Amino acid sequence: MYDRILVPTDGSEGVERAICHALDLAEAHGATIHAIYVVNTASYAGLPMESSWDGIDEMLRSDAEAALEDVRRLADERGVSVEAAVVDGSPSREIVSYAEREGCDLIVMGTHGRGGIDRLLLGSVAEKVVRGSNVPVLTVHVADEAPGQPA
Repeated sequence: MYDRILVPTDGSEGVERAICHALDLAEAHGATIHAIYVVNTASYAGLPMESSWDGIDEMLRSDAEAALEDVRRLADERGVSVEAAVVDGSPSREIVSYAEREGCDLIVMGTHGRGGIDRLLLGSVAEKVVRGSNVPVLTVHVADEAPGQPA
C-alpha cells in the first residue's frame, strides 16, 4: 500500500513520536522513508544586513543534519531505508511540493494539536499541509510538555 513515506522533521523532541509511527508503517509495508527538513528562510528575511547570514545559515544546516541523522539512526535500528533532504522555503509549501515531486504515498507528520487563539496566532504547518496536499496526510499528536511530564 505504501512505498514512499514522507516524514518532515524539525528536530524537536516530540517529533520522534511521528517518526516512529512512520517507521512502523514503513516496516509493515516494506516502504522507504523520505525524511525532509525545511529551513524556513522566510522567517529570517527581516534580519538586519549586519547580521552574519553565513553564521546563521551554518547553524540552521547543522540543526537540519542533526535532525535527519536522528531519523537515519531510528530507521537503521529497524532496517528501514531512508532518503533525506534539506530544502529551503516555506515549510508547508516545501513539504507538499516534495511529496508530490518524489511520488510519496503518505505524509506522516507531528502536530501539537493547538486550537483557538494559539493556532490563529502561530499557524499550523500540519494544517496547511493537510489542506494543500494531494497526498494523504497522517498527523500524529506530539506533546508540548518537557520530557518526563505527563502529556
